[in-house]
Amino acid sequence: MKSKKLALFLLIVMATSCSKVPITNRKQMNLLPESEMIAMGLTSYKEFLQQNPPEPASEAQAQMVKNIGGRIQNGVASYLAQNNMSDRIKGYNWEFNLVNSKEVNAWCMPGGKVVVYSGLLPVTQDETSLAIVVGHEVAHAVARHGNERMSQLLVQQMGGIALNVALSQKSEQTRALFNTAYGAGTTVGVILPYSRLQESEADKLGLIFAAMAGYDPREAPKFWQRMASQGGSRPPELLSDHPSDQRRIKDLQAFLPEAMKYYKSR
Repeated sequence: MKSKKLALFLLIVMATSCSKVPITNRKQMNLLPESEMIAMGLTSYKEFLQQNPPEPASEAQAQMVKNIGGRIQNGVASYLAQNNMSDRIKGYNWEFNLVNSKEVNAWCMPGGKVVVYSGLLPVTQDETSLAIVVGHEVAHAVARHGNERMSQLLVQQMGGIALNVALSQKSEQTRALFNTAYGAGTTVGVILPYSRLQESEADKLGLIFAAMAGYDPREAPKFWQRMASQGGSRPPELLSDHPSDQRRIKDLQAFLPEAMKYYKSR
């Protein structure tokens, strides 16, 4: 009887918490209120910056990151407004920072908190390629991939009453799962690898965001080719658990005609 109640509870929760990913329309399970994801993301973001102070805005590279971020932010808002999905970024308070680290990485927390590592810049080489990366990372947040991953962890590690407590009381278990899902508490490589399906979705959605921000999507395959050449025996964090290099580049090239529909050069 107890197992039947648990199964019924989980079924109700999942049925009432499904949403669709922009572009692909894939159904996903998001159990956590996005407002809670944003609050936990802000806490982790502040903790990270306390240990890794951002480069001052007066620095040229830091200013470039902020300029790219502002354009991507506008591109996101425009795309979502055109598709009646502006609620996906409700409560977002965007920030874009550059931190000094050799790590070839970047990430975006729920709520629009974006960090770029200086180790990424020699690989991106130019503003357009960096915008491709920022668009990709922002796409993870807009697609709520983190919420989806946390929801999967909640179902796996909890259940029944425990899951209900985690959702309704914002318990310590929920915070612990956020740290697990995002690798929070580490000084570098904060975001743990997303699934290959989520990465492919972020590639497509991010390419559209970059295009709407006035960055040429045709630079994306070139950038990922450079990223692939950085792999060696241990791939950069940005490539962890991603689709194979050649598969990703092939998929990006196939998606370019769609992305170009949104591109207007500045």
